[in-house]
Formats: sequence, structure tokens, C-alpha cells
Amino acid sequence: MDEVIHATGHEHVTATHESTLELTSDDFLTPAGDCIVGIEADRVPADFDPAFVEACQDATAEITATLSTADQEARITGRGHPGLSFENDRSLVIRTSEYVDDRTVMIDADAAAADLDRELVDALAAGASVTMRLTVE
Repeated sequence: MDEVIHATGHEHVTATHESTLELTSDDFLTPAGDCIVGIEADRVPADFDPAFVEACQDATAEITATLSTADQEARITGRGHPGLSFENDRSLVIRTSEYVDDRTVMIDADAAAADLDRELVDALAAGASVTMRLTVE
């Protein structure tokens, strides 16, 4: 089961945060947003299909996020959690920790923003379009 989000890079994308990665529906990014890799996301957790949400709320669920630009791709794998609510109407966050809030879409991820290939980060900083496909199994 998949959810697909389209967003846009921004000149302030640095992707240096070591424990999170975020997409936001906001149309701006400040230099402090070191985990944000895309803005103007066309979907947020509150938009996700209830069946997808339910599948992610299983503690044994494996969730994969695939980030793609025209020339680059990154794959991050983590897991679900019963506390994932998918209620946020502004942004989604992938976490390497077990922290859960209404923005969290995956915990125990094997990578965060700082782990992305720098060519991908450079493309996002140049304003490339990015697609995130979330897959739950």
C-alpha cells in the first residue's frame, strides 16, 4: 500500500539534521529548517487513506520512503508504531528515534536528512521537484 507526495526543493535545503527528515506543505523554508528537504507538499498525513494509516499503526509494519528527483533517488526504511496518528495537516517527519507525534510517519528509520547523498541534496537546494513514495508492508 502506497501514499505519494510531491514537493519542491528550496535554496535553503541543507539536509544536515541527523535524526529526522521532513516534507512540509509550507511555501517557505528558513535556514534553520535543516531537516526539511521539500516544501509545498501536495499531501500531508491528514490526507492519507485510513487503510494506509491503519497498516502503519502495526508495530511490525515495515515502512519504506523512496525520495526521487529527475536524476537521484534515496530509500529509507523504518517501522510503524501504534501511536502514529497521521493527523498533521502541515508536514510529515521520518525519525531515526522512537519519538511519535502527529507529524511522524515512520520511526526507527535507517537514515535521516544528513544521510542523503549530497548530489540529491544539491538538486533539492537548486529547487528540484521531489516525489516521496511511502510504502507499508
